[in-house]
Amino acid sequence: MLSGLLGFVGKHATRFMFGGVLVGLALPWLADLVRPLFVPLLLIPLTIALMRLDWQAFKAYGRRPLLILAILAFLLLLCPVLMLGALKPFGLPPALAAAIVLMAAAPPIVSAAAISLILGLDAALAVIVIVLGTALVPLTLPPVALLLLGIQIEMSLPEFMGRLALLVGSSFLAALLLRKLIRPGWMAANARLLDGVSVLVLVLFAVAIMAGVTDKMLADPGYVALTTLAAFIANLALQALGYGAGRLVFRLGRPAAATLGLLTGNCNMGLVMVALADRAEFDMVVFFAMGQLPMYMLPGLLYPLYKKLAAPVSVQPLAE
Repeated sequence: MLSGLLGFVGKHATRFMFGGVLVGLALPWLADLVRPLFVPLLLIPLTIALMRLDWQAFKAYGRRPLLILAILAFLLLLCPVLMLGALKPFGLPPALAAAIVLMAAAPPIVSAAAISLILGLDAALAVIVIVLGTALVPLTLPPVALLLLGIQIEMSLPEFMGRLALLVGSSFLAALLLRKLIRPGWMAANARLLDGVSVLVLVLFAVAIMAGVTDKMLADPGYVALTTLAAFIANLALQALGYGAGRLVFRLGRPAAATLGLLTGNCNMGLVMVALADRAEFDMVVFFAMGQLPMYMLPGLLYPLYKKLAAPVSVQPLAE
């Protein structure tokens, strides 16, 4: 029965993600209850994605290492710099502006690989960028966020890098051990079940990250409304930037460019938040929380557009 329920959740992933992200706001007591599980809820989807990784899918892109390196540099280094420049004219509250730049400097969310499969995009590109981006973020995010961009966070650079490395490394190690313990073929036979587990954990993570946000919404609705609007605009702007870069700079086809847009706009703010722990200002945490809304809602809202971009371009024969 549990297996069937999880399979149903996996089959209707976008719908459960759309509705589930609102649960934490509607039920603040549940957000407080789930909050202690924040770290494992972040790491479990990453571990599952690494377990299911098809290393054969890397072959095509493995022959184009310069392309992958350029995409990673674009995502992890250039995007936060461009975001910082784009925000300057708007005079946003410092904590909100810092949170948006940190979002742009974060690697893509792990669930983007599963979402790419659901939308019919280039899942192979998604997997290789997510895995390498997540592996590199302990080296790229701290200097970008703390040194190059001048974002002041009360944490030493070595401590910040160490926290990120511990989080990412533990998921890689757990995935490696589980792959050795699970019999061959089990993951392929239970793909829908694993999708359901991932979606359920992602929803619980979205609930956990909302802890305290409902109180902030009641006390300062203007700021929460501003962060929510900023989250949707930043997500869509980064997706458009990623798609444009994919088509014009990296010369990718439409499905691959749409995948790059999905990866660029949907950033793993939870990883940054866990790395910062209690050092992040709560106004930044509010943005990280409300930033989950577009990540969970837009795949469903933009589903027709993604499917259109994923469809192969038909070439009409010339009239004789």
